Amino acid sequence: MLRPGMTYLNHGSFGACPRPVFERYQAWQRELEEQPVEFLGRRFAALMRDVRAALAAFLGADPDDLVFVPNATTGLNAVARSIPLKPGDEVLATDHEYGALDRTWTFMCEKARARYVRQPVPFPVESEEQVVEAVWAGVTPRTRVLFLSHITSTTALVFPVVELVRRARERRIVSVIDGAHAPGQLTLDLRALGADFYAGNCHKWMNAPKGSAFLYARREVQPQVEPLVVSWGWRSERPGSSRFVDEHEWQGTRDIAAYLTVPAAIDFMREHDWPAVRRACHELVRKARREVNEVTGQAPIAPDGDEWFAQMATMQLPCCDHETLQRRLWDEFSIEIPTFSWNGGSYIRISIQAYNTESDVAALVRALSRLLPEVVRED
Repeated sequence: MLRPGMTYLNHGSFGACPRPVFERYQAWQRELEEQPVEFLGRRFAALMRDVRAALAAFLGADPDDLVFVPNATTGLNAVARSIPLKPGDEVLATDHEYGALDRTWTFMCEKARARYVRQPVPFPVESEEQVVEAVWAGVTPRTRVLFLSHITSTTALVFPVVELVRRARERRIVSVIDGAHAPGQLTLDLRALGADFYAGNCHKWMNAPKGSAFLYARREVQPQVEPLVVSWGWRSERPGSSRFVDEHEWQGTRDIAAYLTVPAAIDFMREHDWPAVRRACHELVRKARREVNEVTGQAPIAPDGDEWFAQMATMQLPCCDHETLQRRLWDEFSIEIPTFSWNGGSYIRISIQAYNTESDVAALVRALSRLLPEVVRED
């Protein structure tokens, strides 16, 4: 459904919903409006149970260990607000984390007089062992929470979360994983991963409508999670219900059509051989990394192995006015792609989804060849 005439290389920010999935989304909205009392009053629990089952099968989880939330940040806020930090406790993260969650944990730590530790990860990265040891070097006797991105938003790197979650479990450190970009890019098995908490978006790489995401919690830690909104699900007495599910799911009047459309998004991926689509997108990302780095003269930020990136890649730019570069890429070339400053450098991040082609990458390379000499800073 993307507007014709533009080169859209920023799927990672907000996603883009395929037309058949969006039509199913609108059909659910129409069905809700045709009989709201029946839909939300009598059918709600069964409808939500069915979509949780479909999502759980896709993620390798039990349906009662998942709740739908509008976005991963919302789910992670519920977790962050539920962990009883004490003065002097530490929440360990990295310097690659998503800005909104940096703010969430900083907010919670300031309230509790705890410390939010942004542990530096060597850059460019060279090996999984290097990343694991760099993160783990930040663990102290005061570390209460380990918070990590599965795929980082800024640097688009796949972090080795399996080993870090394992170590956290051994030390009785609560593991909280930001999987905003992982579902749809990576094959997930949340049971096997064993993180205490994991939040991910369905509306990015799974092709679902905006406002569909999930929070996963291991059964043993679910009683710790308090709902962000206290409503009818709190102390629910519905027969056979899960307290965790009820408290986060049954929250009064709201449009649940985006959640109900997730099975259609999963079906869309199945019908279009999504593993093959992902492989093709990854190869196009590899090509983009190589060609953009040739234009910029910069080294890659990670090795070329599949373990480091999937359908997104971040590339370093020469020191430049990145805001002007991003604006001119759109204004003059109709290329939608993010540029940004991070840890003193300038960067550009490309996202490749099923609708992108080699011509999109070629358009970006031509535009960068033209614009970079005009925005590079000599200092």
